[in-house]
Amino acid sequence: MAHAMNAAQGLTDAAAARLAALDAHAVREARLDLAASLRMAARLGMGEGICNHFSAMLPGSDEFFLVNPYGLAFDEITAGSLLVCDLHGNVAQGRGRPEATAFHIHARVHLRHRRARAVFHTHMPNATALCLLEGDPLLWAGQTALKFWGRVAVDENYNGLALDESEGDRIAAALHEQADVLFMKNHGVMVVGDSIARAWDDLYYLERAAHVQRLAASMSRRLKPVAPDVAARTAAQMMAEDPASARAHLDSVRRRLMRSEPEFGQ
Repeated sequence: MAHAMNAAQGLTDAAAARLAALDAHAVREARLDLAASLRMAARLGMGEGICNHFSAMLPGSDEFFLVNPYGLAFDEITAGSLLVCDLHGNVAQGRGRPEATAFHIHARVHLRHRRARAVFHTHMPNATALCLLEGDPLLWAGQTALKFWGRVAVDENYNGLALDESEGDRIAAALHEQADVLFMKNHGVMVVGDSIARAWDDLYYLERAAHVQRLAASMSRRLKPVAPDVAARTAAQMMAEDPASARAHLDSVRRRLMRSEPEFGQ
């Protein structure tokens, strides 16, 4: 199912100089955050073979981004195995090349939405199951789902694999400016965030919200949605502390992985 991209290796001297000038400590922390997100996603059953992909713009750059390489499952990723690519398809650092749909989706989303410092795309089972149904994916019946009130977009028009820029642009356009979550009908989900931590936090809680909705829907009783005014107020309460809570969540993930899978940091 996965497709390797025909990516070029190397940069111009000027681009290489801009990359070398970035804060090395901040880049290292971004590598650790992204690798930890991928490893924990694997542990929680959010990956699918070698097909899904997470990316993050390098700190201090609107030109270069980290992405998992083609051919590695989430639980094989280490901080050092992540590729650095530019938005034109050149591999600047790392061994290997990106998966083709990873580049064509992620590069175009990063280009169109500068706020999207991190872009996570998965076929995680519960949220993806909601993409296979007609109508709104989330029914706002559980507190966890209210984290996403007013932050969801839906791409109703599945169009095959994203193997070129035009399909990447179509997907990026489906993510409106107020949305951090895109339900891609017949496909999967994409989460964007202004940091790796916030993208991870949203991805985790999105799957939890989808899971409990699916369980409730299986009980042959009507769901009880939260009133819209209460939903909006609760979402605002959640967002007030979201950056700090998301950072603490990902720090917890990193500590747990350092105990059980310390090689992720290599």
